[in-house]
Amino acid sequence: MAERRRGAALEKALLDAAWEELAEHGYARFTMDAVVKRAGTSPPVLYRRWANRDELVRATIVHTLERSRIDVPDTGSLREDVLTLMREINSTRVPFITVMNMHLAGYYQETGTSPGELLATARGQSTGGLAELYDRAVERGEIKADRLTERIMSLPFDLLRQEILVTFAPAPDQVLEEIVDTMLLPLLR
Repeated sequence: MAERRRGAALEKALLDAAWEELAEHGYARFTMDAVVKRAGTSPPVLYRRWANRDELVRATIVHTLERSRIDVPDTGSLREDVLTLMREINSTRVPFITVMNMHLAGYYQETGTSPGELLATARGQSTGGLAELYDRAVERGEIKADRLTERIMSLPFDLLRQEILVTFAPAPDQVLEEIVDTMLLPLLR
């Protein structure tokens, strides 16, 4: 007989099951019952924690981001910091980016939420560690602070996301280098 899960272990199992349902079936076929079945538990256990699909989706995104947190690199150069972070995202986040932008389209329509709003809610901030990465480059004298805007800081990652969404695959390394060398760095220097 399987050991009964409680507390954090039970919540993790529920959120992992919810993520698997979203990734496999998308929001259109995402049901509380499917999550209950996949997690091997009962409906009251799930509904005690999340009253509806919206709450469960939000909690699932937060959980997924927390368990796959990416550290902000500090290589000593802005170029290498950005490339290192892009490479990490590129190698680990293709399924997450696909789910967030494709499989949750029905969620965004139903709730009036955008992918950016959902991510900002999940992160608790819009740029996360990116500001730290760019601040270090300013301190090292690599770039001028007056050239930094939210749009420029997010540009390489927005372009990476677009590349992933067009191909449903990681971007080739030469594309990452092209984004940094021919788009980002000239804007900052």
